[in-house]
Amino acid sequence: MGSRQPVFTAEVEEAISAIRADVARLHAELVRYELAVWTGGNVSARVPGAEMFVIKPSGVAYEDLAPENMVLCDLEGQVIPGSLGSERSPSSDTSSHAYVYRHMPEVGGVVHTHSPYAVAWSARGEEIPCVITAMADEFGGPVPVGPFAVIGDDSIGQGIVQTLTGHRSRAVLMQNHGPFTIGVNAKDAVKAAVMVEDAARTVHYARELGPVIPIPQESIDSLYERYQNVYGQSEDARR
Repeated sequence: MGSRQPVFTAEVEEAISAIRADVARLHAELVRYELAVWTGGNVSARVPGAEMFVIKPSGVAYEDLAPENMVLCDLEGQVIPGSLGSERSPSSDTSSHAYVYRHMPEVGGVVHTHSPYAVAWSARGEEIPCVITAMADEFGGPVPVGPFAVIGDDSIGQGIVQTLTGHRSRAVLMQNHGPFTIGVNAKDAVKAAVMVEDAARTVHYARELGPVIPIPQESIDSLYERYQNVYGQSEDARR
């Protein structure tokens, strides 16, 4: 006999359902922005009000992803027995996502892509310098490089947490692997993944043309503060 369907409160069930839909939908953004090929890459999201997260199943084509085949895991990276989608194996990066959620409680979404320009920087083990204002806005400085780590356990997660703790950047280039991004939710982490590839491409083009011009630290600080706290619609306008 299979495992029994777990019983959650109505609020948690509603949150799980919403997160499943979000995670399934957001994978299409990785394809739209050409950040992943074949079945590579993944998006996960923490379930609000529960010690769980939802992540993409391993080896499933993007066009076949749907809310019902997203995999529900606990914060140790173990599949919740009997839950919808529990017959599928979760992403090979699940242990690393779980490590991030356990050690960075402010993080609500994690994304990994194989976007080509960011991967190229990671292959060189070189941070992306903050030489364009969009990087100052989004990342508050350079995009750092994390240590080389093997796939399959939580080593990558350890490298992400080690590199990004206390750092403004929501993106890290794991050496010889590629970018991982974090956010307050999955959409925020996907945005960071889109922006880090854009920065990687633009700065690469600039360096091909000649030396790049550093932005003074005080200007980086000012740009980051403005973008994070002033730019866009006010909370009242969003209601």
